[in-house]
Amino acid sequence: MSELTIFLLYLLAAAAFASSRLPRFSVQGRAFFLMACLLVAIGISLQSNYLYGLILIADGFNLSLGNTVSMIGLELALIGLIAAIDPALRGISAGLLLLGAFAAVMTSFEILPAPTMVLAWQVRAHILISLMSYGFLTVGAIVAVFAMVQERRLQARRISAANSLFAPLETTEKLLFGITAVGFAGLALAISSGLMFVDNLFAQHLAHKAVFSLLALLVFGILLAGRFFAGWRGTRAVKLYLAGFLLLCLAYFGVRLILEQLLNRSWS
Repeated sequence: MSELTIFLLYLLAAAAFASSRLPRFSVQGRAFFLMACLLVAIGISLQSNYLYGLILIADGFNLSLGNTVSMIGLELALIGLIAAIDPALRGISAGLLLLGAFAAVMTSFEILPAPTMVLAWQVRAHILISLMSYGFLTVGAIVAVFAMVQERRLQARRISAANSLFAPLETTEKLLFGITAVGFAGLALAISSGLMFVDNLFAQHLAHKAVFSLLALLVFGILLAGRFFAGWRGTRAVKLYLAGFLLLCLAYFGVRLILEQLLNRSWS
């Protein structure tokens, strides 16, 4: 019941944010915006309280696959709410909330019963940094998709009310590279802390995760270097970002699904 309620709240908020940007609703735009903010705030409050009871245990976390996805969805909703302060970014906020809505439905989903992990504070810090970095880079993936669609619409010279959902392309690209820089730093910190504080990578089936994470970090680093030294932008930058994000997805979700579904092994 809680998952469905949160799903509907985020879905309605996404529709309201999108509607607030459309010319046909220009008179009601402020009302739609305020309604969306209220819906998101209620959804975040409900989801936070729900996940608190599911995830936090004594000295550790209960991180089933569904709980992890839902936690990232909560981060998307929070960032979407903050981004909506800028009217030009409310279309992107709608996209973030749409993804957050579907992530909320995944709460409590698990292939194998998630082990109750008693963890040292250093490992708990590593997990939180990793989840925050992943959530932030997920925001970047949504922004990258917006940039790709926007560029194609401009090249095709498509003029419609839907154009109001997009920020200026230059703004979208600057936002993408800003997210990439912060996400790169967070991912580097997450990988470093993981290598320092997580023992027996092979015994815990984490070696593949580390390899894919390092590859993703390399791709994001190349993207930032290309932007700084060669002024990369447009389709090349978007495709490279999405390639790095795909590697990051494989680092966590791909490896975990293979372990739990095909090999019948626990993540830890």
